[in-house]
Amino acid sequence: MTSAASRILIVDDEPSLLKMLSAYLRRLGYAVVAAGSTEKAWAEVEAAPHAFALAVLDATMSGIRMEDLAARMLAADPRLCVIAASGYPVDIAVLQAAAPGRVMFLHKPFSPKMLGNAVRRMIATQEADV
Repeated sequence: MTSAASRILIVDDEPSLLKMLSAYLRRLGYAVVAAGSTEKAWAEVEAAPHAFALAVLDATMSGIRMEDLAARMLAADPRLCVIAASGYPVDIAVLQAAAPGRVMFLHKPFSPKMLGNAVRRMIATQEADV
């Protein structure tokens, strides 16, 4: 069984990007759950609030606004970390204030290696808080 410490929820509405990033994170040893919609992502967290160490959220998807989805996820699990990813400027200050050290922004386009580094950094921060 995979521990929550190594489980990542990745949310993006671009199927090819979702597939590529999921495969890369799996190669790094993480268990990845991929969601192509914000509603599916919320259903995953709602069903098992403490199942993930980290959520990577595309900030410009239709459905639930990224800020609202992230706030729901952070409220459901006070240890969860969130990486908001977008090619557009996104204000995550409110989320960062609500969850200091557990929310970061990653500007698209990014390489899989950049994502891997961000994931390691966020999970290390989470583990330091234990």
